[in-house]
Amino acid sequence: MTDNDTLIRCEGLTKTYGDIVALEDLNLAIPRRHIFGYIGHNGAGKTTTIRILAGLLKPTRGKASVGGVDVGSSRSRIRPMVVYLPDSFGVYDRMRVWEYLDFFGAAFKIPRKPRRARIEYVLAISDTESFRDRFVDTLSRGMKQRVGVARTLMHDPQVLLMDEPASGLDPEARVHMRQLLRRLADDGKTLLVSSHILPELAAVCDSIGILHQGRLRVAGAIQDILTRLRRDRAMELKVLDQAKQAAAMLEKNPSCSQIDLDDAAIGLVRFRFSGNDKAQAQLLAGLMAGPARIVSLREIPLSLEEAYLAVSGISSEIPEAASSEGDPAA
Repeated sequence: MTDNDTLIRCEGLTKTYGDIVALEDLNLAIPRRHIFGYIGHNGAGKTTTIRILAGLLKPTRGKASVGGVDVGSSRSRIRPMVVYLPDSFGVYDRMRVWEYLDFFGAAFKIPRKPRRARIEYVLAISDTESFRDRFVDTLSRGMKQRVGVARTLMHDPQVLLMDEPASGLDPEARVHMRQLLRRLADDGKTLLVSSHILPELAAVCDSIGILHQGRLRVAGAIQDILTRLRRDRAMELKVLDQAKQAAAMLEKNPSCSQIDLDDAAIGLVRFRFSGNDKAQAQLLAGLMAGPARIVSLREIPLSLEEAYLAVSGISSEIPEAASSEGDPAA
């Protein structure tokens, strides 16, 4: 990844409060037009990272830059480029949606005529046109979140830092938010999204990073991370008949373990497999030659929740985040 491709970069970023380490030695590179999901428990360092990138907090040591501009020494240059949307934000009573957007556009000193055009654009991209004349304080939480995103877009920032944007939203509102995030990335924005709702990140993010106790444990494309974290694979064998005989063959294979026959009555046998692709091909060939009529053999994908729990629960056994520039979020 070249410097021109990287919009957000952190190098050895650390923040301490006395003896408390909130963030330790963060190395991260996020490309343009990219959605990066930031996962971690409360106090893991997610919000600390976001506040440093937004220029709201100075790091104890290390560097962070946006578009090549150092966030610590050039805050005035950072502000037009970056916007921070916290998980909850204030709204003004008795102010309509378009007035709310106009107010913030004026705060960014956007002239009146282009400000009106900008309001129309952010209403359209955030899908909030239908309630432009409604009072902001009467909107549902999901609607307010979309208006909040529209507000952050008024001055056309390059980077959106979003802390738990789907928190407290109902399922329909989460779908709207997920679609909105994807539209923003497709429109050229770079997003760093912190969330505890892991399926939302799996559905929308280009890559993720998992924080544990202030350190970035893994980072990269979701599927790459799931592959790295899995020490053996969960497999499911489906047969038309002879499930117990197929299980007996699996028991003889040294790469197979934890054979589960709970659903043998419906032709399913689940097990763990530690072999490589060649060993899997040999296993399948052996099963096909056996008495059971094989329908399928598939790997059960590791979920993002399982990856998070693996890092949180057995973090000492997980390799540190990759440092290669070829990794989209190394």
